[in-house]
Amino acid sequence: MTSTETRIREIVRRLEACYGVPEWQPRMSPLDELISCILSQHTSDANSFRAFGQLKERFCSWEAVEQAPTKELADTIRSGGLADSKAARIQAVLRTIREKVGAYDLDFLRQMPDDEARRWLMALPGVGPKTAAIVLCFALGRPVIPVDTHVFRVAWRLGLIEKRVGESKAHDLLQALVPPELIYRFHVALIEHGRRVCKALRPRCEVCPLTDLCVYYQENSVSMSNRGEKRKDAAS
Repeated sequence: MTSTETRIREIVRRLEACYGVPEWQPRMSPLDELISCILSQHTSDANSFRAFGQLKERFCSWEAVEQAPTKELADTIRSGGLADSKAARIQAVLRTIREKVGAYDLDFLRQMPDDEARRWLMALPGVGPKTAAIVLCFALGRPVIPVDTHVFRVAWRLGLIEKRVGESKAHDLLQALVPPELIYRFHVALIEHGRRVCKALRPRCEVCPLTDLCVYYQENSVSMSNRGEKRKDAAS
């Protein structure tokens, strides 16, 4: 076991002691998960869930969604934000799936290896690594890690990856570091920690259980200590 793997296992252990151990279960079908994920981009969970519910209530099938006037679809999902662009993207995705598969169905991905399924999803219009990983992880239970803003922020602060790599490249880097059996739990734990403690603007380091493992804390605590010493010297 590498030192990085040991650190990751300890990080997950401590965070789960705070937030509990998540149990994976499918949230929805792979296609529903994909469309829901498109709706979630650049908006809150509450808004995207509302938009998805309105879409499912208004249209009786994915065929009806694809064939609807784009403006009608956009008006239906308006609560999710960026409705015009999301409506066009959803219809393009559904059209591509129908043309490639002959149906509005992604269940065939269950038979594909992880990498092949990920590449297939990322070939769809506007589907990037995060969206593909969410579908594979949450709908199919695959050990593919989605990296959102919380996972990325906590991971680079802990020193698992460098901040400069960006969220897109972080998918592959973290995928190679996190043991497959821990990927879902790691993802959920870091999201919870990012929301509650390791916040973007004012991280609550004083209540964090990971400070001895955190590069960001070690660097900033030294910096704050040095600034305090300088203030003392200037006052004396």
